[in-house]
Amino acid sequence: MDALAVVLENPRQLALQRLALAEASGGDIVVEIEWTAISTGTERLLFEGRMPAFPGMGYPLVPGYEAVGRVQSCGGDSGFRKGERVFVPGAAGCFGEVRSLFGAAASHLVVPAKRVVACDEALGEQGALLALAATAYHALRGGDKPDCIVGHGVLGRLLARLTIALGAAPPVVWEHDGNRAKGGLGYDVIDPASNMRRDYRVICDVSGDASLLDDLIGHLAPGGEIVLAGFYSAPLSFVFPPAFMREARIRVAAEWRHDDLVAVRDLVDSGKLSLDGLISHRAKATAADEAYRTAFHDPSCLKMALDWRACV
Repeated sequence: MDALAVVLENPRQLALQRLALAEASGGDIVVEIEWTAISTGTERLLFEGRMPAFPGMGYPLVPGYEAVGRVQSCGGDSGFRKGERVFVPGAAGCFGEVRSLFGAAASHLVVPAKRVVACDEALGEQGALLALAATAYHALRGGDKPDCIVGHGVLGRLLARLTIALGAAPPVVWEHDGNRAKGGLGYDVIDPASNMRRDYRVICDVSGDASLLDDLIGHLAPGGEIVLAGFYSAPLSFVFPPAFMREARIRVAAEWRHDDLVAVRDLVDSGKLSLDGLISHRAKATAADEAYRTAFHDPSCLKMALDWRACV
């Protein structure tokens, strides 16, 4: 069996290739992918060759960790049934000698059943957003909910929506781009240049901008916390005295876990968390090269979804 996959052959060199899939073994399921989403964080770093040393790094590779599709085949003890719609966070290792970080951008995947979660039929392409929702949920698990979020991309919006869904007060979201400042649901989005507050208890940064740390510390209340929920390619540093005066705390939110994924799936199913309005652009998977460049370079592109249904 083979799959059509997005392959980063080298930095800035992207192609669609037919790749042989590893045989499914005990505990694996085979999924026909319907949609994948493009990450403007990790996938852009991979595309531009700026990804720091990371397990599984190297070229050629299949990127992606946001996919939704249907079970094509599964074992009787997998917990899934043929034809069921599922979210797949990637399938590292199923493409033989071609690396996969994280390997979701393909028409078919062989993946351990324990990594997959069932999702509602009504979600459709929005099912691919569960990975970012789980990332946001994981960032919120470590302490008090944020009263300030930096960045109003998809991850920032999900953080704000989840903060409210989990019963906390609506946060303030900082966003420089006037177009991206639109679309807040029950919370205010402001230009950080107009912000005068210096008493935030928790600031959650999803910008990925390593140069912001000193400014963020300056807006903390005494004993406040900065949660680093983006992915940073440059070294992080800060001036010590302001952090010392505030007894500032800095926490890194790592990769989400399976229970985070289940939790956000359940919040979506219950109607407490909406994924509406987050996918702004769509393209056929056969136009992947153009779609990736649009996702990375078009400021109006909030989230790009690739449609693989014609490829299966």
